[in-house]
Amino acid sequence: MKTDLSKILSISGQHGLYRYLAQARGGAIVESLSDGKRTVAGANNRITTLADISIYTMAEEVKLKDVFLKIKEVLGDAAAPSPKADAEELKSLFKKALPDYDGDRFYVSHMKKVVEWYNELREKASLDFVEEEEEGETEATEAAE
Repeated sequence: MKTDLSKILSISGQHGLYRYLAQARGGAIVESLSDGKRTVAGANNRITTLADISIYTMAEEVKLKDVFLKIKEVLGDAAAPSPKADAEELKSLFKKALPDYDGDRFYVSHMKKVVEWYNELREKASLDFVEEEEEGETEATEAAE
C-alpha cells in the first residue's frame, strides 16, 4: 500500500509520526504509526504534514518525499543510521543522497529527524509514496464515500 505523506503528521511535543484519521471538535483524530494508538491532537499543537516539509539545498527546496526517495536509492533496502549516530555519519549519508544540501540552514538536528522519520516509515508504512495526481483521486474517493 502506498503512503500518502499529506496524511502523515508530525506533532510538536509528540514523539514519532501519526496518521490523520478525521477532524474532531478540538483538533484532529490521529493514530500513532508506531503503536496504533489513537488520540486527539489539539488545536494548540503544531501539526505539520510531511508533504509540506522541504529541505534546503543551495539551489532550491527539495520536498521531503524526494529526499526519502534519494535516501532509499543510496541505502537500498537497509535502514538509515540511527538518529543517535554521530554527526559525521549523518552528514555522510546526506552528502550522498542530497549532495548540495545547504549546511547553513539544514542542521544535524534536522538530519536526525529526517532519518528517524525515514526509518519509521520504512518499518510501519511504506516508502512507496502516493503521487500528487493520486492524492487528488484519493480525496475525491473519500469525499464520495
